[in-house]
Amino acid sequence: MLSASAAPVVGSVQNLSFLSQIFGSSSIDVSSSSSLTTPTTLTFSSTNTLSISYRKSLLLLHQRPYFSNSKLSVSISSNLETEGLVEQSAEEDSAPPQTTTDSARQTRRSADWKAARAYKDSGAIYEGKIEGSNGGGLLVRFYSLLGFLPYPLLSPSHSCKEPHKSIQGIGKDLIGSIIAVKVVQASEETRKLIFSEREAIWSKFSGRIEVGDVFSGRVGTLEDYGAFVHLRFPDGYYHITGMVHISEVSWDLVQDVRDVLNEGDEVKVKVIQLDRGKARVTLSIKQLEDDPLLETLDKVIPEKGQFNTNTSDTLNNTGIEPLPGLDSICQELLQEKGITGVRISRQGFEKRVVSQDLQLWLSNEPAVGNQFTLLARAGRQVQEIQLTTTLDQEGVKKALQRVLERVP
Repeated sequence: MLSASAAPVVGSVQNLSFLSQIFGSSSIDVSSSSSLTTPTTLTFSSTNTLSISYRKSLLLLHQRPYFSNSKLSVSISSNLETEGLVEQSAEEDSAPPQTTTDSARQTRRSADWKAARAYKDSGAIYEGKIEGSNGGGLLVRFYSLLGFLPYPLLSPSHSCKEPHKSIQGIGKDLIGSIIAVKVVQASEETRKLIFSEREAIWSKFSGRIEVGDVFSGRVGTLEDYGAFVHLRFPDGYYHITGMVHISEVSWDLVQDVRDVLNEGDEVKVKVIQLDRGKARVTLSIKQLEDDPLLETLDKVIPEKGQFNTNTSDTLNNTGIEPLPGLDSICQELLQEKGITGVRISRQGFEKRVVSQDLQLWLSNEPAVGNQFTLLARAGRQVQEIQLTTTLDQEGVKKALQRVLERVP
């Protein structure tokens, strides 16, 4: 046993009578060696277990949970520091405090993943705080979890409000704000929690859109197949994005949508299709203008007395000579399945020369019976051709396209 008269050292405990006061009648067995750096082991039996820390001549006692058959190790070194470590024996059933904390944290996180899945399944809107950003998107707090909001899933109102700022710069400015989002992916196994502000905004504003509505819009991304246009609502913000297919950009043939539109252009668009289930809005620019092909010879040349009419069922006749190259096209049209008759019915003369090259187009005027109207123009001459066919208008267009590819 240690003697009470043993010479004290700096940072040592000179007597241990305080232990008996704390543990009552508990027995204490203290063994020591002559080296101050050798740990001193105290074995005791008590209903409580203590961790002893000694720093800068201050003795601190930390109450720890009860462990049976515990061992208190006290290490004394010359750096004036004494740390008490409680070690649990192999036979103990209780988990260490850190393990208990980790378990509670994991239980909470699992509950939050379950809540995220519930938000996804129900489609409910969640309002979360933006806590950070990176090159690809924003970090949004969801209870104890941190989810990801990719920049492409942000509402277009942010970029339209500050068109000259990069999306990364916009993201940094949003840090600290509250944002309304929907959960689009929640997988605890892969640790993926993905949000979309676009879907949340769609839920709020899509009910204010109907087929036939006309909006002012701003051109966003341009693709080979068309242009995405952000729709401006009465509050002045661009909340929803629709798509103008390349065929709906202009009545003229458009090979590349970038030849007609530029990112940032302000345009007028018409809603021609709305799919609420898939959150899709189909738009048209050209349908806000009259179809230039919705015409006959009477509309091209409205002045009276300018027509030369031929009622013959044959194409080549003395009354009307086909425009250069038109005869071959008409003969090829007769080779197309579903086209049974091709004849030039009338011709007229314009006051000015539009083009010396042969221009050919199918009028969008509805068919009369089984006949469609085809117009040909070169120089000042305009000829009207009647196609007798069992095809619909789309079928006639495709047949005409095939013929024009064959005829030089």
